Amino acid sequence: MTQLLFLRTMSAIAIAPLTLLTLGLSAVVTTAQIQLYKPIPLSVGNPIKDTLSDKDIPTGKKGFAKDYTVRLAAGEKVTIAASSNSFDTFVLLIAADGSVVEENDDSPDGTTNSVIVVKITRTEDYIIRVRASGGNKTVGSFTLKVTRQPSEK
Repeated sequence: MTQLLFLRTMSAIAIAPLTLLTLGLSAVVTTAQIQLYKPIPLSVGNPIKDTLSDKDIPTGKKGFAKDYTVRLAAGEKVTIAASSNSFDTFVLLIAADGSVVEENDDSPDGTTNSVIVVKITRTEDYIIRVRASGGNKTVGSFTLKVTRQPSEK
C-alpha cells in the first residue's frame, strides 16, 4: 500500500512540470497569435503617409495589403482616398463583421488612385485596407486620408 502511494506521488510529481510547461507554451502561442494582426489606428481628417512592403499582409495575388482601423458614426458621409506614385492603389472599407461595405480601384478622375465616398449606416470600428491593384509594382509609398463630408440638410 505504501509503495502504491509512493508511485502515485512520484507520477504526479513527474507529470506536474510537463503540464505546467504545456500550459505555459500554450499561453505564449496564444499571446503571439493575438499580436500578429494589429491594424493601425487612423484618425479622420489626418492624412498618413505609409509604405506597402513585402512585410505586410499577403493578399495571395502576388501582392500585399495594409489595414487601418477607424471609428465611423452612423449617418456621416466620408471620403476615403488612397494615392500613390509607386503603385496602382485599391482601397476597401470593411465592416466589423468582415463584410466589404465599399471598394474602389481607380478614381473617377481617371487616375490609378482610389476614392470611396460612402454614407455610414452603423456606428462601429471599420477596417480600411490599402493594397496594390495588380500589375508588376505591388509595393511602395502611398498616402491615405479619411475626411468627413458636410452633412446634407
